[in-house]
Formats: sequence, structure tokens, C-alpha cells
Amino acid sequence: MSYLELAGLQKRYGNSVAVDDVSLSVEQGESVALLGPSGCGKTTTLRMLAGLIEPNKGTMTLDGSEITRLPAHKRNMGYVFQSYALFPHLSVGRNIAFGLEERGVSRAEIDKRVQEGLALVRLSGLAQRRPKELSGGQQQRVALARALVIQPSVLLLDESLSNLDAKLRDAMRHEIRSIQRSLGITTLFVTHDQVEALTMCDRIAVMHRGRIAQIGNAEDIYDRPATRFVAEFVGRANVLPLARDAQGRATVWGQAVPVEAADNADLFVRPQRMRIVPVSEPAGGDAARLTGRVLRSVFVGDHVEVLVEGTGGQLTVEMPSGSAAPAEGTEVAVVWPRAESRVFAREAA
Repeated sequence: MSYLELAGLQKRYGNSVAVDDVSLSVEQGESVALLGPSGCGKTTTLRMLAGLIEPNKGTMTLDGSEITRLPAHKRNMGYVFQSYALFPHLSVGRNIAFGLEERGVSRAEIDKRVQEGLALVRLSGLAQRRPKELSGGQQQRVALARALVIQPSVLLLDESLSNLDAKLRDAMRHEIRSIQRSLGITTLFVTHDQVEALTMCDRIAVMHRGRIAQIGNAEDIYDRPATRFVAEFVGRANVLPLARDAQGRATVWGQAVPVEAADNADLFVRPQRMRIVPVSEPAGGDAARLTGRVLRSVFVGDHVEVLVEGTGGQLTVEMPSGSAAPAEGTEVAVVWPRAESRVFAREAA
């Protein structure tokens, strides 16, 4: 049995099912993201684990003991809320000490752990400040320190970076990941941000309509999506309608492609996996190849996006920054390895 086990969790609100048969195993010291759009059930799942919401069905087990009906304050879980939930009338030090005081820890031990927590999140010397005197990033660190000083069995992060600006959010991603690894603390991280999930966690559970659509490491989720939803939600993808020619071969834009023919299906290919070559260059091996005309090229920092139009639609190719993008109007061929193709059925309207 894994360190943390969720088995068949369900949460209903009247006729609405927020979480439907969610099962998840997490190893000790592992960091797992619950990734999905708003309303997919990820925060409800986290709150059930924290003991803030009671499930209608299912069980939760931590380190061999069932905690499904255990009160929240007896689960020993650190929770970092999206809003941080700092007490404005308390100093930074008192905010961090709050959970320890509630647990009846001795004053000497509280002072020791508060100083250790401040050092861990690089806020030493700010114990006497009030939350309003801190930046957003500093407030986030205080909330994290408060969750960590109780020495939780599991750390729960609920959209904890969503209120930060892009540059600070990027810095905090790496900082939290470094702290999690150094402490070896089991962590569940709820987010709708794909980059956060891909960079901060050992594994990702993609949630859709109250269920886990796929769970795996970053490479599994990005390169080998199990469902159409995962392919569309995580990263960018070219969605190319499939058809059949007179010989029964799969085609895109009237051109044969080396995938299994299927009705009412689309071909998914990541823009980064495609290359632009001269129209006279053959695909080679079992690579796929489409021809079209360059509509435009856009420089976006670390890569160039090239929009190519064919007889039946458009696709985007991402070229490394510094590459010589073909001029607008140029006839080109777009090639990619057959293994990078994914075929998914179209969803009913």
C-alpha cells in the first residue's frame, strides 16, 4: 500500500457530482499535481483529503491508517490556501506560530520552529512585520512556512501561486519545488496552470468532469496523452481532421499520412515536434509529410511560430529562436515522426 491512498472518492451536491470515483496512490516524499480547468473537482478532492469536506463515498488512508472520518485537526496536514489566509492583526512570527500554538507546543519549541521556518523560506529578520507590510511573494512564503512548521504528514497547496505576477510565480515554482525535495515531504498541489504542474511535481493527475483522465509523469502527459481532453488541455496541439481516400488510407488536407485510418477522428501533433523543410524534400522513413503555404511567422522570444495553410486548414510549427523562418507565401513541406501522431475520436456536439 502507498503512503497516501484515495479510493473511489465521490462528492455530490444535490444532483451535481463534483468528484466521481477518484482513486489515487501517492508515495511518501512524492509530489503530485491535480491539474485541470475550473470545476473539474480538483479543489474539492484536496478539501476532502484535508478534512474540510466529507465525501459521500470512498476512503482515504494515510500511512496505513484510514482517515476518511477523522476531523481535520487530527490529520496533521499543512494547507496553503489560494488567498494565503494570513491573520492581518498578527505579526509574521505569530502567523507562522499559529498552528503550533493550537497544538499546545511549548514556547521554546515554537520559537525554535518559527525561526527555522523563517530561514527555510528566506524571511529571517521579518518576524515582527505585519502581512500588509509584505509583498505578495513574501506573504506566500509566510503561508508556506506556517504550513511546514507543524511538520505535516502531507503538504496541500491549493492554487497557491495564482495571485502572483508571472515573474514571481516562476521564481516561487522553483523555490517551492526545492523546499519540497529538501524536506522530502509528501505534497499534493492543485493548479490549472500546466507549467506549474509540469515543473513542480513528480507526477500529474489530469482531472476532467470530476474524474482523473490520466496520471503520469510530465513526459507521459505531454507526449503520450491518453484522451482527447488531455491532448488539448496540456500544451498546444495541431488538430487536423482525418479523412479517407479512395484506397482507404488516412488523409489530411487530401494528402496521405502514415496513421491508421479512422472515421470521425482527428490527428493531434505538437507544434514543437514538426519541422519545416523545402517542398522538394521527401519525408523519409515513416515520417508524415504535408505541404502548404506560409501565412506568417511570429517571433515570440524563445521560438518562432510559423503558420502554414493547406487546402483544408492551418497548422502551426514552432521553430527554435534564431532559425531562418521561410518568407510569407513560400510553399513548404511540414514533416514529423510518425510516433508523434495521436489520433482521437471527435466528441459528439
